[in-house]
Amino acid sequence: MQTRQARRLPWLGLWQRCSSLLRLPPNDLLRDLVYRRLFASILISSLGGQITMLALPLTAALLLNASPTQMGLLTAMEIAPFVLFSLPAGVWLDRVRKLPVYIIGETLLALTVATVPIAAWMGWLTMTWLYVVGFVLGTVYTTAGSASQIVLTQVVERDRLVEAHAKNALASSGAEVVGPGVAGVLIKLMGAPMALAVDAALVLVSALILRGIQVKEVLKPREAGTRFWDELKGGLRFVRQHSLLVALAGAVGGWQVFNNAAQVVQILYATRSLGLSAQAVGMSYVALGAGTVLASVMGHRISARIGPGPSLVLGLATSGLGWLSLALLPTAWVGAPAFAFMLFMFGVGAVLIFINFLSLRQAVTPTAMLGRMTSTMRWLILVPAGPGALIGGWLGEHVSLRSSLLFAGVGALLVSLLAWRFGPIRGVLTLPTPEQDEEPVLGAEAMPGALGEAEIGGNPLPAEGARDGKT
Repeated sequence: MQTRQARRLPWLGLWQRCSSLLRLPPNDLLRDLVYRRLFASILISSLGGQITMLALPLTAALLLNASPTQMGLLTAMEIAPFVLFSLPAGVWLDRVRKLPVYIIGETLLALTVATVPIAAWMGWLTMTWLYVVGFVLGTVYTTAGSASQIVLTQVVERDRLVEAHAKNALASSGAEVVGPGVAGVLIKLMGAPMALAVDAALVLVSALILRGIQVKEVLKPREAGTRFWDELKGGLRFVRQHSLLVALAGAVGGWQVFNNAAQVVQILYATRSLGLSAQAVGMSYVALGAGTVLASVMGHRISARIGPGPSLVLGLATSGLGWLSLALLPTAWVGAPAFAFMLFMFGVGAVLIFINFLSLRQAVTPTAMLGRMTSTMRWLILVPAGPGALIGGWLGEHVSLRSSLLFAGVGALLVSLLAWRFGPIRGVLTLPTPEQDEEPVLGAEAMPGALGEAEIGGNPLPAEGARDGKT
């Protein structure tokens, strides 16, 4: 009897240690019910987003035989709404409640994605159809993506923003580990267009979860005689006069040029230069999830240790090294491992960039200016993204697919060097605080999320980081 109990004791001790590791600390954000529902919505929407991230370009590349230039144009169509609508959307968001905008956007996102399998089934699908879908998705991301970021500041205290963004990135990272494999299987069984129907269903579930949460939101009443254009210029003026925001926009905007140059060719490079099947591409994307999980778990600690500014610069350099490695390694004998390594490095770098970028810009902004600041910053960093996508597509078609990756890798490393050498980013070792914050004019009130009350943001959305919370 004693021998049997002695055998059980080591296993009992191991179980207790594992249980203690899984137990949430008393002050963990996930103990908050509202944040926990937001986290669940991000996780589910991100899982669907992984399907779209693979299925949409694979539909263009394999089913419609798109050229590199057409792939670049598809990306540019998704980015164009940010350039066109970000600034007026920021003024509008400062006048309306953000959670209903977020929910309606998630719903519209699902309906738009669902048109692709329907069009394929009816025999209507063309590149023009995909261009329209990309433009609509970009429009949703422009308004709802900004709304989703502001909703987070209504749920989480400002001094915990890095922790919250890191947890959001962990939710999307978990989806990135599972999602590509699931997407690869779905694409193999159903075809790339039909796999998008699964994404549509998941995003609808995400919207239903959001409907049940409550946040406290204060709307500042408009002053008599205040004009829309004056408020828009006020947002631009606020960003222009804040040296840290200007430096962040320059660094991340420069990185977006090279990020989009790489994004438009990497699927083509994998399928045409490396000879990978759609399923193999999906399995390679598991490495992206592994990289984002690692950075999401360690990102908050890295930021606390070296500072959010240096941590952001580290992310810029890490992603650049990933693109450069894929461009320089010979395709004959590396194949899938090199592609997976590039995705891993990009995942680490992108999370380090965006958890610190989002936290820094939100931390220095007064509450009444959050909508205009968010949209202005998104506009500034995404204006360069469209030309980056077109340059990457042109290089891929007229020089080589490898040249686009080389351009992206060298460019991202150069941006990280400039961000380190010049400007205030390097010296930001702790989260700053707003110089002033306006007192609420209206009392805070609980706001139930409901479709009938008010736009969406995926959960940190593609053009700025991907529909996963990195924007």
